[in-house]
Amino acid sequence: MLADKPIIGFLTTTDPDRARVFFRDTLGLKLISEDPFALVFRVADNTLRISTVEARVPSSHTVLGWLVEDIDETVAALRLRGVEFTTYPGLEQDEAGICRFPGARVAWFRDPDGNTLSLTQLAPA
Repeated sequence: MLADKPIIGFLTTTDPDRARVFFRDTLGLKLISEDPFALVFRVADNTLRISTVEARVPSSHTVLGWLVEDIDETVAALRLRGVEFTTYPGLEQDEAGICRFPGARVAWFRDPDGNTLSLTQLAPA
């Protein structure tokens, strides 16, 4: 029933100006709407709504991720834009912060509000 429908992702921010700069200027997402309550971005055929809140506690897990064709290239490009990639104790990550799993390579970073975001490159089938 919903398998072929676009999704709407939801995040929160305490600072919409800072979030706008990060998601629009750093990550390159298209800002399609902005009001006192939220920023709304177009992400491929999907939507990301970032609601403004007074206080928040960052989640301890990945809340949003992108499938990319070339994770090395994407990580390098984001690093040039100031994105810092996260390393985790117990995971074998290369010097770029990329972890190799069976079937995928993954890298994690945080937005200015501490939300954990990820990049995933799937192994060829």
